[in-house]
Amino acid sequence: IFTISLILGTTITISSNHWIMAWAGLEINTLAILPLISKSHHPRAIEAATKYFLTQAAASTLVLFSSMNNAWYTGQWDITQLTHPTSCLVLTTAISMKLGLVPFHFWFPEVMQGTSLIVGLLLSTAMKFPPITLLYMTSPSLDPTLLTALAILSVAVGGWMGLNQTQIRKIMAFSSISHLGWMAIVISYNPKLTLLNFYLYTMMTAAVFLTLNSIKALKLPTLLTSWTKSPALNTVLLLTLLSLAGLPPLTGFLPKWFIIQELTKQDMAPAATVISLLSLLSLFFYLRLAYCATITLPPHATNHVKQWRINKPVNLSIAILTTLSLTLLPMSPM
Repeated sequence: IFTISLILGTTITISSNHWIMAWAGLEINTLAILPLISKSHHPRAIEAATKYFLTQAAASTLVLFSSMNNAWYTGQWDITQLTHPTSCLVLTTAISMKLGLVPFHFWFPEVMQGTSLIVGLLLSTAMKFPPITLLYMTSPSLDPTLLTALAILSVAVGGWMGLNQTQIRKIMAFSSISHLGWMAIVISYNPKLTLLNFYLYTMMTAAVFLTLNSIKALKLPTLLTSWTKSPALNTVLLLTLLSLAGLPPLTGFLPKWFIIQELTKQDMAPAATVISLLSLLSLFFYLRLAYCATITLPPHATNHVKQWRINKPVNLSIAILTTLSLTLLPMSPM
């Protein structure tokens, strides 16, 4: 029921023309993911669900408020006709809260830490899709300067705060925040690039999360001992993480390349330079994940519990997703 509601809410939001329908879809989405977050009945999961509910409810209220304000001044309920400046500002705030853009990002790492890996994957990909479609539809009327500022701040904070983490879900949350910064900076100039970036990010994140789920790794020390269990999977995880960091010749470089090119066309070379340099910060913690996953070999001094070796076949979806997230850049000219 909850999965179907998730699909339904997303579909309603992305196919609606009227603000009330978009809002209803967002609400269905929020209500459907809450039981999935709090499924484990752990106090931390309940806390995560509560935090998620409060932020998303506030953001939905702001969406409703901005659309009503716009309708009050212009008589338009159409999503693409958002023209009133106050409404645009409030909507930018609301979508930033929904997505977890800085400075509205504080809920996201906490909520990710409270859930399982699979729900974490849903939160960082599927739940970001409806707000991004709303941004896509309203992008011509939003303020580019504000979005650029939010984007650069997001990449900076996502990089800085991920450096000191040992919990993998929190690291992935900060990585998500910095990727959202890359999406937000280009939405006013070329919205299709934002969608491309989002699809590729979703694919690579899904590959990483599913791999981690099959290794059952939740924190870095667990990752240190996983090398002996499935060497091939860990090697592929190394490459997928580097792809997520955006190193050529892997898929993750493709959206970054296009976005930098677009920003240079828009005479925003300084912004492009800053955002590229800030993404080096997130490269550091991806490299640390990769280092823990593959380069350190088991006999080492730290005390850890050895895990059972499970000879279970690797999921087909992991194989497909990792292959795509490693080879789409070389294939893209075709």
